[in-house]
Amino acid sequence: MTAIKTFFSELWLSMYTLLSSVNILTSVVDILLVALVAFALIRLIRDSRAEQLFKGILLLVIAFGAATLFQLKTLQFLLSILFDNALILIVVIFQPEIRRALEQAGSSRFGFLRTLGMDREEMAKAWKKAIAATVKAVTGLQEQGAGALLVFERQTKLGDIVASGTLIEAQPSAELIGNLFFKNTPLHDGAVILREGRVCAAGCILPLTDLQIGTSMGTRHRAAVGMSENSDAVVVVVSEETGTISIAQGGTLRRDFTPEELKSELESAMLAAFQKEEAQEKKYRIFKRKGGK
Repeated sequence: MTAIKTFFSELWLSMYTLLSSVNILTSVVDILLVALVAFALIRLIRDSRAEQLFKGILLLVIAFGAATLFQLKTLQFLLSILFDNALILIVVIFQPEIRRALEQAGSSRFGFLRTLGMDREEMAKAWKKAIAATVKAVTGLQEQGAGALLVFERQTKLGDIVASGTLIEAQPSAELIGNLFFKNTPLHDGAVILREGRVCAAGCILPLTDLQIGTSMGTRHRAAVGMSENSDAVVVVVSEETGTISIAQGGTLRRDFTPEELKSELESAMLAAFQKEEAQEKKYRIFKRKGGK
């Protein structure tokens, strides 16, 4: 019995000595701050086209590790030269994101602490509502002889494009979209960005393509193609002169869509991923049910 008491006394003394040597409060604060900074950096990257660049850099790091492991001397030498200047390259490549992060840090009211999560079903419903509102608005704009430029954000985040316009953050409706493109209103010349089934921003400036797309098409069409070249977004254009509906995707412009065809095309582009995941989940449930039997 005495031996057991001695053992626990020594154990308690050891634990007390260990804990007293560490400032727990400081360590907790330190960990929380590091986690907060990491969270902010991840959100910054995910909110812009830098996400693709970051994936490319990660692949180079993996390649360097593989070259070191398998003694690929030439590849290791070339990648080591690249990584020797990595800091300068990162500053140059991520200059817009770094600048935006510093600006946000100076004016932040900790809005980034919000969590904005939607499940797959809610997201699909939101996109269906946004597509229906877009088709109805486009039909009205055709009748009014007004132009429009709408960007449907997909995997490539368009935070830098959103920052060039006016933040809206509203539920989509035909009336809202129609008013944003009504002639002579302050925001009618720019693009509307739709993100996660919501009207995210308006009056946004898009990059123009260098391709020759025809004399019958104007700046809106060049901007639509340019945006589709720089991202995986689906861009809808309504011609102010002819009322023609066009869709730009993957650097290609397709024209003369009817409102019904526009709805079908947008649903195919924006809901395909949700439908695929749902089908896979359904197959898994059926397989699991059969396995249970």
